[in-house]
Amino acid sequence: MPPSIPWNWQHPEWPSFRFDRSQLDPFEARFLQQSGVFAGSIRHISQEDKNQITVELISEEALNTSEIEGQILNRDSLQSSIRRNFGLSTDNRKIPPAESGIAKVMVDLYQHFDVPLTDTVLSRWQADLMNGRRDLDDIGRYRSSTQPMQVVSGTLHAPRVHFEAPPSSAVPRHMAAFLDWYDRTGPGGSTPIPILTRAGIAHLYFVSIHPFEDGNGRVGRAIAEKALAEGLGHAALIALSLNINRQRKTYYDKLEHNNKGLEITDWLLYFAQTVLDALAHTQQGVEFLIAKARFYDRLRGQLNERQEKAIERIFREGPNGFSGGLSAENYLRITGTSRATATRDLHDLVDKAALLRSGQLKNARYRLNLNPIATLLPRTSLT
Repeated sequence: MPPSIPWNWQHPEWPSFRFDRSQLDPFEARFLQQSGVFAGSIRHISQEDKNQITVELISEEALNTSEIEGQILNRDSLQSSIRRNFGLSTDNRKIPPAESGIAKVMVDLYQHFDVPLTDTVLSRWQADLMNGRRDLDDIGRYRSSTQPMQVVSGTLHAPRVHFEAPPSSAVPRHMAAFLDWYDRTGPGGSTPIPILTRAGIAHLYFVSIHPFEDGNGRVGRAIAEKALAEGLGHAALIALSLNINRQRKTYYDKLEHNNKGLEITDWLLYFAQTVLDALAHTQQGVEFLIAKARFYDRLRGQLNERQEKAIERIFREGPNGFSGGLSAENYLRITGTSRATATRDLHDLVDKAALLRSGQLKNARYRLNLNPIATLLPRTSLT
């Protein structure tokens, strides 16, 4: 039974999306401001640290865009494949097909963000994402099945159709119009539109067509990231899928709400805030690496081998460190030393303002001291 309300692509005015630009202008301004802060911050880190955060953020994006679709990837294999695609040193592990495929897409997206978007590019991305799959009829090309392409939930006897895409016979026509729109609205196009607005429309427009048999969500999010990078004029490191994955239900609810009509201000406001939150997460990662570099500069030559090993392990946990803080037991496991030596090492790290301690005895927990100025200032009496 056809839906009582036609899908967006069935409207006579499709694809003339409508939105309130005045509501989006503040988000566009914040995006440009935050992007400028990020660009300034990343100039202050070494090439090695820049490589590290690039691999970390790209792998995080790949893990999350896959998890949104229910696919769980191996982080170590994925990072190894990404490093290999960048030409960076890595191990010689055998990479599973899924990890290898998405690594190629993400690195291509980063390195060639300014290449025109075409049927060929999209088909190559989809083929890489489906690497190793043997259950699909159409890989590396638009879908051809005469069966309806639907997003469905519920039981077999009482299904709920969340969305139905255009028939496969109409996909080439819709995609030609989409690619023409994408080209015209870009920074050098005949009718450019603001960065966040274009990226948000591009994602919704593409997934409304749903041109592939599988992988549309992942390709759609890649298109959005490409649009953001094109708007900025440089490769973007924005953890978009991480923030979407954290509130996956909201993401799908917003898509469903906006696939029945052409007024999409609600979707664009959601998308803009999601991008800003993702950019803030990226900024936090860069600031963490800057603090890490300053930490090691400050303590160079002052740490023994055990302390260096433990500190390196804490840094690997990221900005939030160990959940609940590093315990003496953690230190013992990391270093393999004796309890007495561990106690001396930890006390020494606190004295050197490398770690901050909370709690006492068995309840003592330690965290990296990345802002040591306050702890190094002499205390003054108020009496």
